[in-house]
Amino acid sequence: MKIRVTKIKIPNDSHISKMLTGAHYVDSHQVTTAYLGRSALQIWLEHIASTPNWINFLMALRNKLVSTLGLKDLGDLRASDKLSQEYRVGDKVGIFSLISLSDKEVILGDNDKHLEVKISLYKDSDCGESIVISAVVHTHNIFGKIYMLFVTPVHKLIVPYMLARFR
Repeated sequence: MKIRVTKIKIPNDSHISKMLTGAHYVDSHQVTTAYLGRSALQIWLEHIASTPNWINFLMALRNKLVSTLGLKDLGDLRASDKLSQEYRVGDKVGIFSLISLSDKEVILGDNDKHLEVKISLYKDSDCGESIVISAVVHTHNIFGKIYMLFVTPVHKLIVPYMLARFR
C-alpha cells in the first residue's frame, strides 16, 4: 500500500505555528499513520533511526562541503541510543537541539550566524492518526539565503520521501 504524503499549511494549534513571523522558508507535510500511543519524540527517534544510507551520505557530503566555507559540521541525523523519556529541552537529538517537548509535538532546531532552523513533528488528532512534519527557517544574512537556495530543493525531495516511509 502506498502511503500518501500531503503538503499542507502548518496546523494552527501546533507550537511551531507561533514561530512563523519573518520566516524565509516554511514547509509542512502530513501523512496518516498509526502512532498508537507513542509520543512525538518517540516517533521522531524511531523514524530517524531508519534514515536511508543515501540521505546520510548527502548529509556527510553537505558537512564536508560547508566546513570548507566556515559552516559547522552538523554530524549525523541519527540520534544517540538514549530512550525518549531521557531527553530534556536543550539536549542534542542527532543534528538538532531539543527546543520544545510535549506528547503531541516535538520541536528541534539549530541556530548559527547564518540561519535558524526549526523542525516540528506534530501528532494531529484532528485528522485521525496523522503526523505533520514542519520546517521553519529564518535567515540572518545573505549567506543564509544563498545556502537555502541549495538546501531547499533537496529538502523538498527528502521530507516527502521520509514521510512516505512512516509506519
